[in-house]
Amino acid sequence: MSVLAVERAVAINAVLRASKVCQKVFQSLVTSDTVIKKDRSPVTVADFSAQAVVNTILYESFPNDPIVGEEESGSLRGDSGKELRDKVLSLTNTVLDTPLGDKELLDAIDRGSYPGGSHGRMWTIDPIDGTMGFLRGEQFCVGLALIIDGDVHLSVLGCPNLPVDFKSSEIERGCLFVAVKGQGAFQRNFSSTEETQIHMADISSPSAASFCESVVPAHSSHKEAAEIASLLGITKPPLRLDSMCKYSTVARGDADIYLRLPVSMDYEENIWDHAPGYLVVKEAGGIVTDIYNKPLDFSLGRTLKANKGIVVMHSKIHGQVIDAVQKVVLKQ
Repeated sequence: MSVLAVERAVAINAVLRASKVCQKVFQSLVTSDTVIKKDRSPVTVADFSAQAVVNTILYESFPNDPIVGEEESGSLRGDSGKELRDKVLSLTNTVLDTPLGDKELLDAIDRGSYPGGSHGRMWTIDPIDGTMGFLRGEQFCVGLALIIDGDVHLSVLGCPNLPVDFKSSEIERGCLFVAVKGQGAFQRNFSSTEETQIHMADISSPSAASFCESVVPAHSSHKEAAEIASLLGITKPPLRLDSMCKYSTVARGDADIYLRLPVSMDYEENIWDHAPGYLVVKEAGGIVTDIYNKPLDFSLGRTLKANKGIVVMHSKIHGQVIDAVQKVVLKQ
């Protein structure tokens, strides 16, 4: 049996079930008015439900492993939280083999309170990455990673709305991306158990590259990204996607560069927003650093305290991309 084979299987099961509950929330709670009114309540239900599902499944197999999660159950407790708690509990139990009660639901969510650190095993979960994409019926993902002694060893990304193949005329959607350190990165479609190894596109010149970035400019500076593209001679329009689906699209060759440029130098990225995508790209042959060309450090708690921004690229154009990023962002 390969290294982390059990963990890999459990993580796939957890992410698939969490993705399914997110789809149920969208189908039952998101309406045409949701985005217009900026009503985030369906996202709240989906966040809590997905985290409860993943944490429950992890706990069944690895009860001693701590979890760094995005959500905590405070707003679900007491009489004031009953209406929301009932919605979350009902949806969570649609995808679990053994139904939870109120207490088990709250306990499952709060297993994600671990502060992180540099020693031992820990999981990190982003129950819904890409909240606006989720509400628009576009790109969002469920991300899960296993970190051992500060290093990402296993990751699974569930992307329910991502086209199986951007280049195909078929409209099948729903992809799972799986990576184990040293074993490569793989794509599996929601409709199948067959896995295909993925690789970054072969590219030798940055001018031939395409890049992807966040849809929402508040997450990453579109203006600076355009300046970087100009410096590199890139003429293709950016591929704009919500969530860690950007890591997946670069890993399988739909784009060559992913830029998440800091809109504030004080902002610290959360580890759950990047650990799952980070390993998928690395195992597909890419490089992931911050804007200072430093590797991402997942050993310092719940955030990437030592890093600013994210730059994802093919190894062959790494130096040129970093030079352009630093000229624009750091004015070097």
